[in-house]
Amino acid sequence: MNAAVRVLIVDDQELVRAGLRALLERDTGLTVVGEAADGAAAVAVAAAERPDVVLMDLHMPGASGIDAIRRITADPDMAAVRVVALTTYGTDEHLFAAIRAGAAGFLLKDSRPDDLRGAVRLVAAGEALLSPAVTRRVMDAAVGAAPGGVDTNRLAVLSDRERDVLAEIAVGLSNLEIAGKLHLSHATVRTYVSRLLTKLGARDRAQLVVVAYETGLVRPGR
Repeated sequence: MNAAVRVLIVDDQELVRAGLRALLERDTGLTVVGEAADGAAAVAVAAAERPDVVLMDLHMPGASGIDAIRRITADPDMAAVRVVALTTYGTDEHLFAAIRAGAAGFLLKDSRPDDLRGAVRLVAAGEALLSPAVTRRVMDAAVGAAPGGVDTNRLAVLSDRERDVLAEIAVGLSNLEIAGKLHLSHATVRTYVSRLLTKLGARDRAQLVVVAYETGLVRPGR
């Protein structure tokens, strides 16, 4: 039998933490191993418990959720810990910074219970949590407001096909969806994604999205 997915909940509101715990623990395959009310505590509990997934609120007093994400994902001892940014709004300007800091994706706090539990399982399995509609809004707003130009040289190491795959990742498509759109096998798409992670030095799929937008491969409004 597979081990339960271990989850850390981080939110400054006790009621929110209690609600998330109750929803998660209705699934016997998920277990909450800790809670934290601010970023500093989140890093400490994550280091002690090594959860599979951290649900991280971004708006907390004291140490921010973004700083906590950065510290967790930068620690080689917590390389297997995956962080999901929690937000109330899909247009939260801090989501882009959270993904740049290392978050594997983002989840709205008012998500349906089944979607919440499914999202935790998805991230624990190594996937990115990137809703296409929300991804476009977040990235378009962030990149559209960013000053300066784009760094296209970073993509010089990629083949044309790798660029095609990266562009579809950037708008939130899954490997299976990319395979159908580009007429490739599922296994071939997985190989391309692995190459992209290596060539671009990205931690995960979510950071590939950031690269695609920051290099101008995908532009706001696509």
